[in-house]
Amino acid sequence: MPSFPIAVVLAAAFSIASAQDHKTWADYGGAADSAQYSALNQINRTNVSKLKVAWTFATGDNAKYDFNPLVVGDTMYVLAKGYSIVALNAATGKEIWRYAPDPAPKVMTHRGINYWQSKDGAERRLLFASDHKLRALDAKTGKLITTFGDGGAVDLKQGLDRDPAALTLVQATTPGRVFEDRLIVGSATNQGYGSAPGDIRAFDVRTGKLIWTFHTVPRPGEYGYETWPKDAWKKVGGANVWGELTLDEKRGILYAPTASAKYNFYGVDRAGANLFADCLLALDARTGKRIWHFQMVHHDIWDYDDATAPKLLTVKHDGKTVDIVAQVSKQGFLWVFNRVTGEPLWPIEERKVPKSDMEGEQTWPTQPFPTKPPPFARQSFTVDDLSPYLSSADRAKFRDDILSARNEGLFTPPGKRNTIQMPGNNGGANWGGTAVDPTKGTLFVVSKDLPAMLKLEPEAGTKKEAPKEADDVRFFSGFGFMLDSKGLSPIKPPWTSLTAYDLNDGTIKWKIPLGEVPELAAKGIKDTGTHYPKVGPVVTAGGLIFTGTRDKKVRALDVESGKILWEAQVDAAIEGIPAVYEIKGKQYIVWCAAAQVGLTPATQEKIAGAYVAFALP
Repeated sequence: MPSFPIAVVLAAAFSIASAQDHKTWADYGGAADSAQYSALNQINRTNVSKLKVAWTFATGDNAKYDFNPLVVGDTMYVLAKGYSIVALNAATGKEIWRYAPDPAPKVMTHRGINYWQSKDGAERRLLFASDHKLRALDAKTGKLITTFGDGGAVDLKQGLDRDPAALTLVQATTPGRVFEDRLIVGSATNQGYGSAPGDIRAFDVRTGKLIWTFHTVPRPGEYGYETWPKDAWKKVGGANVWGELTLDEKRGILYAPTASAKYNFYGVDRAGANLFADCLLALDARTGKRIWHFQMVHHDIWDYDDATAPKLLTVKHDGKTVDIVAQVSKQGFLWVFNRVTGEPLWPIEERKVPKSDMEGEQTWPTQPFPTKPPPFARQSFTVDDLSPYLSSADRAKFRDDILSARNEGLFTPPGKRNTIQMPGNNGGANWGGTAVDPTKGTLFVVSKDLPAMLKLEPEAGTKKEAPKEADDVRFFSGFGFMLDSKGLSPIKPPWTSLTAYDLNDGTIKWKIPLGEVPELAAKGIKDTGTHYPKVGPVVTAGGLIFTGTRDKKVRALDVESGKILWEAQVDAAIEGIPAVYEIKGKQYIVWCAAAQVGLTPATQEKIAGAYVAFALP
C-alpha cells in the first residue's frame, strides 16, 4: 500500500508544471513524462486531411522494427539496416551517419534510445543497450565513446549478486530515462525459473559508473523483505521493469511499473505477497530511495505485468487541482493516484478471489479492484462471447475448451486443468499503448482482447505431485494465446479498441474499434479492430490522435469523438509510437512502418520497412 516520507510530501505539496513544453521529441515517447503528447498544432482538425508523404527512409534489411524516432534539432535518430543506429536529416530523411554494431547484436533496445546533453550543449550522447551492455555514442558523429564503462561498455550482468554466466537476459528492449547526469534503466529478465533479479539501476552518463540500485526483490532489512520466503532474493527473479519508466523532472520522482516475479505462472517457491512485483513504484530519481508504492497484484501467478508507462496529468478532483499519475494494466484496469502521496483518487477495494487447487500454491486471498474509472477491456470470456467469424470446426473446439476449463474471472489460478484468462496475459494495455493531454486530464488507451488458456504441466523429469521441498518440482505453462485456424482471436470483435477517459471525473468519454483485419475488411467486415498489435498513440494540441496499426494504415482521429479524420496506406504494418516534431516552422509526423502484417506463418510476407514522414504540402 502507499507509503511516503512526510518531508517529500511537504516539499512537493504544491502543483508544479511539467518541465517539458512538449514541442520537441528528444525522448522516447516524446518527453521524460511519457505523455506521448505534442503541443504543436500546425496540423489540426481543419487541415489534417491534406497530409502528404514528405520523405521516406527504407530500413534496408526486411527486418521487423518498432522504433520510436528521436529528433534533436534538425537531426533524427532511428534504428535500421541491421539494427544500426542511423542519424537522418529530419526534414529530408537523408542519411548523415550510421553506427553499425560489430558483431550485430542479438538483443538491443530496439523500441527507442536515450539522448543526453551537457548543460552547455558541448557534449551530446546517445545511450542504449545491446547484448546486455550499456553503450554510449557521440550524437554528433556516431562514434562509440570508449571512455564510457570498460572500453565503451557497462556489463549489465555484473552487480546483481548472481553468477553472470548463469543469467541469460539482463536487458530491456525499451530504453530507460535520463535524469540530470543519470541513466536509469530497468531490465527484461526472461520469463522462467532462474531469471535475473529485476533491480532498477542508475548509471553515470559520462563514466558508466553505478550510482544507485533499488532491489525490487528486497534484501534482509529492506522494506518488503517479509513478503517473500527467507532469502528469496538469492534465487527469485523478475519483479522487473521491462516496459517504460516515467519521470517527474521537477520533483525528481521516478515512476516505475514492475512486472511479475518469476516463474510467471507458478509461485510455490515464493509464498507471500511478493513486493515489489506488480507495483507502481515512486522512487527518488537521485538516490533510488522508495517514496511510495502500490501493488496491483499480490503474489502474481498470471503474468499480469505493468508494461505501460505511468502517465502524469493534472486534473480537477473534488474542487481541487491535483497532480496525478495514472497506470493502465493488462487486466484492463486504470489506476489513478496522487502523484506525490500515492493516495488513490477513488477507492480501491480488496476483493476475495479464487484459491489455487495446486498443492503447495498459496494464492493471496484478495486482490485490489479500482472502483473508478471503469475498465477499458473485457474481463470475462464465455461461450456467449465467441466470434461470429469462426469456422464451424473452430467454434466447436473453442466451445468445448471453454466449457471444460476453470473459468472464474480475472484471477482464476492456473492449474493442471485448463484455465481461462481474459483479457489475457498479452491482452489489455501494453508498452506504448497510452497517451495523454497532460493539461486537460484526458487519457487515451489502446487495448486488445486476447483470451488465453493456461495449463500447468510438470517439468520433464520431476514428480507429478509437488514434494515437500518446493524447489524439487517445477511446473510450466505456455502463454496459451487462444487463436483460431486463421490466426484470429476466438472472442467476438473488436479485438483492439481505443478508449478515451476524462480523469477529472473518472469517466469514459468514448470508445471505438481501432484498425481492421485486411482479410476481413476485403469481405466487407469492418470495425473489428486490428489484431494482436502493439499500437502507440500520440495526442497533439491540434485536437488529433495519431496512430499506426497492423493493417498498414496510419490515421488521425478527433480527440473529442474518435472519428477518423485522415488515413493513409503505407507499405508495411506498424507497431510502436510515432514522433511529432517541427523543423523551420514545419510540423511533421513520422512512423516506423516495419512490422509483420501476417497473422500466421502462411500469411506472413517480406517486410518492406521504412520510416515514413508526413507533413502539410
